Amino acid sequence: MAAKIISGKEIAQQIREELKQEVAEMKEKHGVTPGLVTILVGENPASVSYVTAKQRTAHELGFHSVQDNQPEDITEEALLKLIEQYNEDDSIHGILVQLPLPRHIDENKVLNAINPDKDVDGFHPVNVGRMVIGERCFLPCTPHGILEMLIRTGVETSGAETVVVGRSNIVGKPIANLMLQKREGGNSTVTICHTGTKDLSFHTKRADILIVAAGRPKVITADMVKEGVVVIDVGVNRIGKTPEGKAILCGDVDFDAVKEKAAAITPVPGGVGPMTITMLMKNTVQAAKQFAGLI
Repeated sequence: MAAKIISGKEIAQQIREELKQEVAEMKEKHGVTPGLVTILVGENPASVSYVTAKQRTAHELGFHSVQDNQPEDITEEALLKLIEQYNEDDSIHGILVQLPLPRHIDENKVLNAINPDKDVDGFHPVNVGRMVIGERCFLPCTPHGILEMLIRTGVETSGAETVVVGRSNIVGKPIANLMLQKREGGNSTVTICHTGTKDLSFHTKRADILIVAAGRPKVITADMVKEGVVVIDVGVNRIGKTPEGKAILCGDVDFDAVKEKAAAITPVPGGVGPMTITMLMKNTVQAAKQFAGLI
């Protein structure tokens, strides 16, 4: 029996409709409009595409949204001053600096300069620390999206064996921490695997929930999973082009083979990807509510 397809596209749309209503009520009842600034340095095509999508979504939800484009050769000092301006701007509740930055700019210094209460990407060390000890914070967007997918599809996570493949600061480490916590969508027993893991399939075969963020196409094959596993595939790999020049994408999981054994699985594209921007918007609404004393 083929797996249930967990559509991130559909779940993201549900959440956006909820956010749109929430934003309208905030404006009407409290006079508060969530404000988001996206800062883009240079003209990296992928970054331009990501920022455009974020701004479009912010507009659709009724945000006050600002797109601040800066030249490739902006100095680190000037970028830090710009961030400080937005830190002091009460109309802006969320600040996002699109990565990667040019080599002459220290990304960590820039991310650390953002006021943690406006760090809607959830990358600031203060928010990471809050997340680890279970305090209210802005959760990093992709792990946050994974939690929502599991919760909204009714996956039982409490007591489950969860295996995470990948240990990045953006996905692997935070989702492992969140799945471990005694919270909705968590309370599972977590194993983290990575490039140094000696027998990857030994661990993946034990997984009730398998979250894969390895950055390698189709690294998880059907013989590496057990029947009835729930698979969340975070990977997006370009493996070629169509005759029309459109990129052919695949995940870190061999989707066609694994879906015949899994109980549920996310596709690529259309799985985790659409959730990331949506959770950025959810974090921005949370930031605005915190600023206005509504939570």
